[in-house]
This record gives sequence, C-alpha cells and structure tokens, in this order.
Amino acid sequence: MDVASLTLFIVPFLPFLLKLGNKAAEGAAEKFGVDAWEKAKAIWAKLYPKVATKPAVQEAIEDVAAAPDDEDLQAALRVQLKKLLEKDQSLAEAITQIISKNLPADSSTTSILQNVTGDNNQTSGQVDGNSKVIGSVQGNVTM
Repeated sequence: MDVASLTLFIVPFLPFLLKLGNKAAEGAAEKFGVDAWEKAKAIWAKLYPKVATKPAVQEAIEDVAAAPDDEDLQAALRVQLKKLLEKDQSLAEAITQIISKNLPADSSTTSILQNVTGDNNQTSGQVDGNSKVIGSVQGNVTM
C-alpha cells in the first residue's frame, strides 16, 4: 500500500467526506468529477470505521480537512494512516483494490516536481508512449 499516494488522493476530498450526507458534500462530484468522488467515497467507507476508533488518526484527518494545503498536517496524516494500514492488512488490500480499480493496465505514472528559480533555467522530465509535451514558458512567471 502506497500511503503517500493514498494521502495525496484523499486529502482534497476530506472536507467533503467529513460532511457526507450534508448539502455541503453535494458539490464534490462537480468539483472533482464523478469517478474521483465515487472512488473517494468508497475509500472513505472502508477507512472511516477504523478511523472512528483511533483518536490520533481522527484528529489528523480533522486537522488536514481544516487546512488541506498544510504539508506538515499532511505528513502527520500520512504517518497515522501508515500505522493504521500496517496493523490492518485486509483494510490496506481493500483500499488498494479500490484505488487500482478502473486503471488501464499500462497506467504506470511518474510524478515530477521541480522548483525552478532564476533566469534562463531549464527543466526536464520523462515522456514516453503517446504522451505529448506542448509549449514552453518564457518570460516572467509568478504564482
């Protein structure tokens, strides 16, 4: 079970999952797409009964739901999920099946994160298969 990938996937959904059944959760399918939302709900259905019995995991989830962009809180959640899933292999397997459901057979991915500062810098990445690289960035970029 890749806990880091699970955490990255589930974090944006947590504010909605914690309000499941309320009107506030209704916009999640529109925001994330129906397939992603259904996958998140399926994972949550497996995860929540265990989370409810573990105060440390529950606190980490509530903290991340309140501040989804906080990397420190995400790291704390990742640690708690790792502990939980290491103790419950059947839960880890069930979540792995949900995550991998409907993925193409050749769905290997590589994630590349690059922080580039300065003038005339270059970045590089990995491209294979039918992938396309389009365009280049020139001039000043601010975010």
